[in-house]
Amino acid sequence: MTDAATLHDSRATAEAEKDSLAVNRTHMPFALDEGVASRAAIGLIVLASDQTIETEFRRLLDLPGVGLFESRILNANSITPETLKAMEAGLTQATSVILPGVPLDVVAYGCTSGAMVIGDDNVAARVHEARPGVAVTTPMAATIAALHTLGAKRVALLTPYVDEINQAMRRHIEGHGLSVPVMGSFNEGEDPKVARIAPDSIHAAAAELGRSELVDAVFVACTNLRVAEIVTGLEAEIGKPVTSSNHAMAWHCLRLAGVADPLPQHGRLFTVSPA
Repeated sequence: MTDAATLHDSRATAEAEKDSLAVNRTHMPFALDEGVASRAAIGLIVLASDQTIETEFRRLLDLPGVGLFESRILNANSITPETLKAMEAGLTQATSVILPGVPLDVVAYGCTSGAMVIGDDNVAARVHEARPGVAVTTPMAATIAALHTLGAKRVALLTPYVDEINQAMRRHIEGHGLSVPVMGSFNEGEDPKVARIAPDSIHAAAAELGRSELVDAVFVACTNLRVAEIVTGLEAEIGKPVTSSNHAMAWHCLRLAGVADPLPQHGRLFTVSPA
C-alpha cells in the first residue's frame, strides 16, 4: 500500500471514529492564569554529574507560585581547575534552553567550585548572552551574600574537594571580608562519589568544625552534598548558623526574585533578607 493510500485510510478511520462518538466537542472554553510561576520563575543550570541539587532546590523552593525550571550542562566527573573552567563555554547554551521566550526572574548556575574558577562576573556575562538583564546567582555569590546577611565574620569551611580547590576557595571567601580559620575536607575528587557521601557523615564533620570557638558560622561547599535536610539539626546542635551551596543559592534565588517569605523550617538564613 502506498503512503498516500495509508494516509487516506487513516483519515477515513478517524472520521468514522468521530461519527461514533456520543459527544465530540471542539474549542471548549478555557481561561488562562499565570501558571506555576505566578510569583517567581527560577532557572537552574545543573551539572550533568549532579545528583543532589534538583532535589534540594525543590524542597527549599516549595512555595505556591514559585516555579523551578532546569537545564543541564556537560562537565567532567573529575573535579580540577581545568575541568571546571571548561564549563564556561557551555553556559550560554545551557541558559538558552530554559523556557525560550518565557520570562525568568533569576538564573542560577549550580557549581560552587566552577563559579569560583570561572568567576561570577564571567558566569553572568555568559548567561546574559542568552538572557539579557536577568538576575544571576551562583553558589559562591549566594554564600557570600548569605554569610554577610547572617552577620558572620569567621567561617568554618567544609568541602569534598582536593586541596588545590580548597585553598582557592578559602582565599576567595577571605577576599570578601570574611575569615576562614577552620577548614575540613573529604578530599574526594570524583563527583559521583561526592553525591553518595552520607548526610550523617556531613553532619558529623560540620559539627566538629562548627564547634570551634574560632568560628561563628559554617559553610558546606558543593552542590552535590546533601545538606539541606540537616541544616536545622546542625544549627540546634552547635548554636551557630549553617548554610551550604544549595541552601544559600535557593535562598538567594527567592530573594532576588522578590520572594521574602520567612521559612524557619529551613534554618536561620531563610528567616532573613539581604540588607
